[in-house]
Amino acid sequence: MIDYMRKLRDLARNFRKDECGNATLEFVLVFPMFMMFFLMTYENGMLSLRHVMLERGVDLTVRDVRIGRLTQEIKGDELRDAICKRASIIPNCVNQLQLEMIRRDLRDWDAIDASYSCVDRREVSNPVTNFQPGGNNELMIIKVCARFDPLMIGPLALLGTAIATQNAGGAAGGSYALVTTSAFVVEPYQEDDET
Repeated sequence: MIDYMRKLRDLARNFRKDECGNATLEFVLVFPMFMMFFLMTYENGMLSLRHVMLERGVDLTVRDVRIGRLTQEIKGDELRDAICKRASIIPNCVNQLQLEMIRRDLRDWDAIDASYSCVDRREVSNPVTNFQPGGNNELMIIKVCARFDPLMIGPLALLGTAIATQNAGGAAGGSYALVTTSAFVVEPYQEDDET
């Protein structure tokens, strides 16, 4: 019995002194935290890139409307398609982008509603939003909202999982919304019918 206890004590001492697997232990402790930061950074970078591309698409399209490359009689679907063509990184842009165009009079100013109309993922078809094409020298406000799904969801992708969890119910359907607003005055490039 004493011999058995001595062997057990020697085995425990050797186990305590043995450093095999030391790097593996550090890897197992550090790798999940490193991957979590990497995935959050990637998700945030893609979110920022999509927002920049959305704003770029809106700005270029608004410029075309303002200077007359796109006609004054442009419809909401045509404007949405033009934005989606320029913001090429937005997935399923045509079905996930909704816009409003509102005419405002500078001499009789009405405050602009701060809310945005976004795609409701519970609905099969979304209702038509407020779209008022402008005439020469009229101030126009365009509000654009695009819905995106998080890229990564899982135990290490905290940002994507948090977005999907917090927005799971209701109109969002597990997505997040990117919004942008632009204002422009339609240049007097056409003759008014009244003159």
